[in-house]
Amino acid sequence: MTINKTTGAEKREKLRNEFWADEDAWTGVNEKGWFRAPRTLPLLLVLMRSKALSGRLDPTQVYLELLTRHFDAGVIEMAHEADHAYAAGYLGTRGVRSWQERMNLLEKLGFIRTKKIGNQKYRYVLIVHPATAVERLRDQKLVDSAWRDAYRARQLETKEESYEERRKRLKKVIPFNRPVKKAKRA
Repeated sequence: MTINKTTGAEKREKLRNEFWADEDAWTGVNEKGWFRAPRTLPLLLVLMRSKALSGRLDPTQVYLELLTRHFDAGVIEMAHEADHAYAAGYLGTRGVRSWQERMNLLEKLGFIRTKKIGNQKYRYVLIVHPATAVERLRDQKLVDSAWRDAYRARQLETKEESYEERRKRLKKVIPFNRPVKKAKRA
């Protein structure tokens, strides 16, 4: 079976062959072990780590680690907290506690929702659609307008749905659950 390449794909393949013919390029094609992420992810990480939202706690490594464990339906079945903490870069005796602080922050900010089962506080995690999380923060006036403009421009460039387009397509109101509390300064 032959796959027709787009003009852009052909151009990028020529560039790779011209400048990096001897390198093993990451293409993501027919690869296992990769994950789906929005093309606005770098901007989302900037927002998450902003002092206005997160204070001194940077939750971005925890968020990335969660995204890499997501397969579908927005739901992650969590393993041992120590494994997640380690994968996010939190080591030693305080590692799990540092990871938990960032999980709490991600939930307060509205990027995730969690479900406790038995003694496991984070048994299941729901990744909230980024456009919805951003809109909730924006509604609370926690999103800088310059960041919002850059985010919306990138959404348009990548054809990612805005919150409003998503609501219209889904024909439902996406609830604005809990208000976001500013993170405590450490």
